[in-house]
Amino acid sequence: MALRKNLRRVDAERSADPGAVRAAAVTLLSRRDFATSELHQKLISRGFDADSVAVVLAALTAERLLDDERYAQNFVSFHARRRQGPVRIAAELRQHGLAAELIAAALASGPDWHALARSTRVAKFGAKPPSSWAERARQARFLQYRGFSSDHIRAATGADPDLD
Repeated sequence: MALRKNLRRVDAERSADPGAVRAAAVTLLSRRDFATSELHQKLISRGFDADSVAVVLAALTAERLLDDERYAQNFVSFHARRRQGPVRIAAELRQHGLAAELIAAALASGPDWHALARSTRVAKFGAKPPSSWAERARQARFLQYRGFSSDHIRAATGADPDLD
């Protein structure tokens, strides 16, 4: 038996009511932060009128209850603490509908990605550098999966051609 998530859909007369839209949006925002487009989609999927949702989201943005820049910075900080790299984080932020400028700014204000890649490699494989190309390739695949760029991976595994 498959379980389905029960979405609370609103009735027809409340779907265009800005008060009901605001109450639903604030209830969602009280649980966690959302990107504007993500919250927009969630409210639309619950049956609210698109025009009412747009008006309410503009008001919430003006009140700074909804802030895409803050969302992006918090997202980068949280996922960097989970040892994920900038490529993976940027891809997830794009899926949440954030603008490229916001993503770039949030990643630039993030941690030192080279140091994070090195510490991620050390945490998984130990302090000893890889001794063979096969082991370097294995560690590189792991770091690539975690979302680090090729520059970060080369520096973390010691496979930088400038160092050889």
